Amino acid sequence: MFQGTSSLNLDAKGRLSMPARYLDALRTEAGGQITVTRNPDGGLNLYPRPVWEEARASLAALPSSEQWLKRFYLGSASDVELDGTGRVLISPELRELAGITRDVLLLGVGHRFELWDKTAYQAKEAAEMMENIRNSEAARMLKL
Repeated sequence: MFQGTSSLNLDAKGRLSMPARYLDALRTEAGGQITVTRNPDGGLNLYPRPVWEEARASLAALPSSEQWLKRFYLGSASDVELDGTGRVLISPELRELAGITRDVLLLGVGHRFELWDKTAYQAKEAAEMMENIRNSEAARMLKL
């Protein structure tokens, strides 16, 4: 299980240095293999390969009526490996799709990670928080 947020920078080649606290698990449990794909909320999902293989099998088993879901996840999936210094290359295509430039946030969200452009994530988080506050039962009861 991965948790926590790390503020990181991609290098000039688009490589992400994974935080040291995750490296042992990624190397021992996933052989240093990661799959990167799109996230429907924005950003990217990074899956340790064994977790991705389960998700991929579930996606492949979906009926043809779910072809767009398959295209979204499977069509953008990219297999990468940790290099000797614990970095992974995020492809230019995926960086462009997610609007990721240099400053990023890596969030551990259970069995996977999310990678976001830092500015985009902060804006989305602020908007979502305000929407949740506006729609909360307490706010309605207090007529806020």
